[in-house]
Amino acid sequence: MTERKPPGVPFESWVDKQIRDAERRGEFAQLPGAGKPLPSGSDTSYDELWWIKQKMAREGLSVLPPTLALRKEAEDALAAAYAAPSERIARKIITEVNVKIRDMMFKPPPGPPLGMKPYDVAEVVRERRGRRTAAGESESAL
Repeated sequence: MTERKPPGVPFESWVDKQIRDAERRGEFAQLPGAGKPLPSGSDTSYDELWWIKQKMAREGLSVLPPTLALRKEAEDALAAAYAAPSERIARKIITEVNVKIRDMMFKPPPGPPLGMKPYDVAEVVRERRGRRTAAGESESAL
């Protein structure tokens, strides 16, 4: 819309005319989400950054500092190693996250300190064995 409001025309009438003209041209006919209810979240409080948060979620972006994101990734990797179907896969998961932890230990990014050290792969595998034995699952060493 490049047209400027003419002098002497009330602002509201000018805006209403712009909307009516656009409707007549069909510019509102094929908008995404037309005729659908607005998405409702469980949180009913107003958040002025709602649209930024939705866009970041859609694009898989994180707002955590790199060290905190790695802490979360390390916790998830440890849980995945304990649940791995074989010791080989558990070792692979822990070895991969250890590489990232070591990199961050030696080249710290801005933000809070990592406060972690690499996992002891053998200890994780022993813990995994103990958990699987306690749960009555069969052991797979592959």
